[in-house]
Amino acid sequence: MIRISGVNLPDEKRVDIGLTYLFGIGRANAKVVLKEAGVLESTRIKDLTEEEVGKIQKVIDKIKVEGDLRQEINQDIRRLEDNGSYRGLRHRRGLPARGQRTKSNARTKRGKRKTVGTVRKEAEAKTAPAKQ
Repeated sequence: MIRISGVNLPDEKRVDIGLTYLFGIGRANAKVVLKEAGVLESTRIKDLTEEEVGKIQKVIDKIKVEGDLRQEINQDIRRLEDNGSYRGLRHRRGLPARGQRTKSNARTKRGKRKTVGTVRKEAEAKTAPAKQ
């Protein structure tokens, strides 16, 4: 298994797909990295030479990935919250920050539905103290 930026890449995957296991590198970035390193996209990770791995690592070192990127994103969110901006408030409350509707959607952010409804008269009579 090859380790790049602290992440083990799966041996059987193609290099362009394997690089997407790094946080901050998607398909498009992976292709740019491989072109800059001079490595074929169709190569399997297990077939990479030490020289090719070194070239890929050098190119990736120029890009913010993994811990540095996560830290930067968290700092940006913290800055928004400290400013008291609208977006920071939405982050703090765990709601969508980019204008999406929340009446019918946003289940990913808001979590499982909690039904709120009225209480039936029989149930209300049992829970309420008796009137005199």
